[in-house]
Amino acid sequence: MKKKSEIVTFKADGALMESLRGLPNRSDFIRSALLAAIENTCPVCKGTGLLTPCQRDYWNRFVEHHKVEECPDCSTVHLICDRETTTEATST
Repeated sequence: MKKKSEIVTFKADGALMESLRGLPNRSDFIRSALLAAIENTCPVCKGTGLLTPCQRDYWNRFVEHHKVEECPDCSTVHLICDRETTTEATST
């Protein structure tokens, strides 16, 4: 059975509306942009850009054995786990 589509509306300023007017299919563009944004939302802050005090506590424990690094080749920021390095250093 096919799900019925729902209409979603939002406010847009003049500059955004001007940009959207030039698109051949605004609905497809907006739908694709929203799906891409949802798929790439931070799993911790859920896209707010802020951590709650509880999330900050978990993050502080997490970074005891992880660090954020930037790839020298592609400039992508990523997480590195140093637990194996730390374990090896303490066991020798």
